[in-house]
Amino acid sequence: MADRISDVWGKRTPFAAGESWPLRVDECLAVPQDHVERWVPSACVLCSNGCGVDIAVADGRIVGVRGRAEDRVSHGRLGPKGLFGWQANHSRDRLLHPQLRIDGALRRVDWNTAMSAVTERSRAVLADHGPHAMGFYTGGQLFAEESYAQALIARGGIGTPHLDGSTRLCSATAERALIESFGSDGAPGSYTDIDHCDTLFLVGHNVAETQTVLWSRMLDRLHGPDRPGLVVVDPRLTATARAADVHLAVRPGTNVALLNALLHELIDNDRTDQAFLDDHTTGYAELARTVADYPVERAAEICGVPAHLIRRAAQLIGTAHRLVSTVLHGVYQSHQATAAAVQVNNIHLVRGMIGRPGATVFQMNGQPTAENTRETGASGALPAHLNWRNDAHVRRLADHWNIDEHRIRTCSPPTDALEIFRRCESGSIRFLWITGTNSAVSLPELRRVRAILKADGLFLVVSDAFPTETTELADVVLPTALWGEKTGCCTNADRTVHLSHKAVDPPGEARTDFAILLDYARRMRFTDRAGRPLLAWHKPEDAWNDFIALTKDRPCDQSGLTYERLRGSSGVPWPCTETAPDGTERRYTDHVFATAADHCEDYGHDLATGAPHEPHAYRAHDPAGRANLKAAHHLPPHEPPDETYPLCLTTGRGVYHWHTRTKTARVPELNDAEPELWVELHPDDAHGRDIADGDLVRVTSRHGAIEAPVVLCGSRPGVVFVPFHYGYFDRSHPNRHDRAANELTGTAWDPISKQPVYKVTPVRLAKVADADADTSAGAPKRTARNVK
Repeated sequence: MADRISDVWGKRTPFAAGESWPLRVDECLAVPQDHVERWVPSACVLCSNGCGVDIAVADGRIVGVRGRAEDRVSHGRLGPKGLFGWQANHSRDRLLHPQLRIDGALRRVDWNTAMSAVTERSRAVLADHGPHAMGFYTGGQLFAEESYAQALIARGGIGTPHLDGSTRLCSATAERALIESFGSDGAPGSYTDIDHCDTLFLVGHNVAETQTVLWSRMLDRLHGPDRPGLVVVDPRLTATARAADVHLAVRPGTNVALLNALLHELIDNDRTDQAFLDDHTTGYAELARTVADYPVERAAEICGVPAHLIRRAAQLIGTAHRLVSTVLHGVYQSHQATAAAVQVNNIHLVRGMIGRPGATVFQMNGQPTAENTRETGASGALPAHLNWRNDAHVRRLADHWNIDEHRIRTCSPPTDALEIFRRCESGSIRFLWITGTNSAVSLPELRRVRAILKADGLFLVVSDAFPTETTELADVVLPTALWGEKTGCCTNADRTVHLSHKAVDPPGEARTDFAILLDYARRMRFTDRAGRPLLAWHKPEDAWNDFIALTKDRPCDQSGLTYERLRGSSGVPWPCTETAPDGTERRYTDHVFATAADHCEDYGHDLATGAPHEPHAYRAHDPAGRANLKAAHHLPPHEPPDETYPLCLTTGRGVYHWHTRTKTARVPELNDAEPELWVELHPDDAHGRDIADGDLVRVTSRHGAIEAPVVLCGSRPGVVFVPFHYGYFDRSHPNRHDRAANELTGTAWDPISKQPVYKVTPVRLAKVADADADTSAGAPKRTARNVK
């Protein structure tokens, strides 16, 4: 059995540029190998890497997993969560039966009673308040077929724009940045570009902990005979940053200033591809004028990064022949998120580093099926990358679903998550269905969120496999199947699609989300224009075929990606069509981008204000296949640290846990590795407050407070880090709200992506107690900072 707790990334298998990443098959079994009755092909859904995995089955139970050697994403490797996470399926506290709130308490009922309550309240709300009083909020653990069913129900059946996904919290900015620059969502490149590059630029992306198998691939290149250069932007001294040639420990909230300085250096030192800029981009003159205001010395003052390090980073990036950049939460959940992410795209465009092996930018995802929620229309967009402001696109969707256009035509964008919850708070949304996500821990400003979800005027339905802080507040709880207990497709961050097969039956009376949604649609009697059932499907494959037909000739064309094509495959990257039956490894190889006015997914926004560009104005200056270079000035954060709250809180993920621990806390190896919340603090900030390693501290913001033991490390004074995974479901006093990082965060968001800002919260710190056996036990036993 592989050890992915103390040895997170496993044994090195170094390789050189242009070589194939060597195989290394990881395996974890609870029974001897000869007791395994069958292996069922699947993919891991516990980070956005999407590693191929085979599920071991014996006696009708999942008994282990192994990496799939031929998989194009992982070459047999699995990280800690992928190797051990399957055990959560056997948790003793799985939800096995529907529950209905009766006389103030959740009580077990049968499925008919539960679904009757859901449909009766739905009809009553629709009759009394109309479709805009209905809201849906979905998770990143559903398969594409389930997300597509939700989109058809909400947009085509009910006619509400209020459908979004929890991917809004982690990767909405990735979607917007790709659209702003290239005209459509979807990564331009392939993970195989890491095998070819000579320079890596990781911006706000702690790959070592968020995508452990991808970091293994990078480490194997870094340990190979022609090591690529590595530049890391992160205020923390993570395992990723420790491996860097240049670590830019940027002040939180100043990403745009730093990236503008890098662009300034590239342009000032003539490290641009002028022929590419002339032939394939628009907006270069404005970009050059803007970044001229950010010489290195000015950026160093804003960002708190030494000028010589910025120059060294620019030199590495500017002399690269094959540059791969990745971006994640350190940008997406920070100030000026979309503006900053777009500047990373700009770096690639000014250098012509796109569309060829080893030259690409990844606007990464944090959740495993984030691509699916976006492609299927379950996260604040229309399915198939259709443009909600393009009348022809709206007609195409209405005709495909055979419904009247007015059901899906809106005068404002599909509603984002924070706006959905605001409407619940104001009372304009009276029915909310949360599917597979734990909002009472993951959303910002949790005191407000709890008040919203507990309000008498809101009928709350929650579908989940486990009791959580959110199911505790529900009016109806529907028990759902997990990965391994259902069939469906999932798409990773480099567009690779896997078909995950059902291996075992779900426990008790739990049902798949797909079955629940079809039952709801049948009970609600949703029909098309001809009076036929709107969701005329019987199995997930039916929904998938309907979806991929809709994608034909769109940027995310998957019309050739049938179940038959996916069965037995090692993962297929879209576009996948009749002319590209094996998929497409990298996009934009012809340097023709998806920006044409009749083809693009959106007409774009002003990066400073978020104001949308009007369709007529976009058409008047149609990029017609050119990439958009969009400039942005640095703007100070709206709520900077001050005398009362002098430190800056940044939240994030740890290597052993997923989301709000609904799965990983129920896995012994993972939970034992990091059982409790901790606060990461720079030693300089601790000494002035008489705080020692392991002391219990209270962190307070304008929104709330938490208590946890402190871990002294980090590379930037003034920054406090807290992992966001921890909630209250596993505490003996669940009503003591002093453990979740989002007790501290406020409801602020990026003006374009509408993604919450989690990483620039002003806080203060106070010591509560000296370290002792009780408090020091809460500090993490192992973290990626102290494993090899």
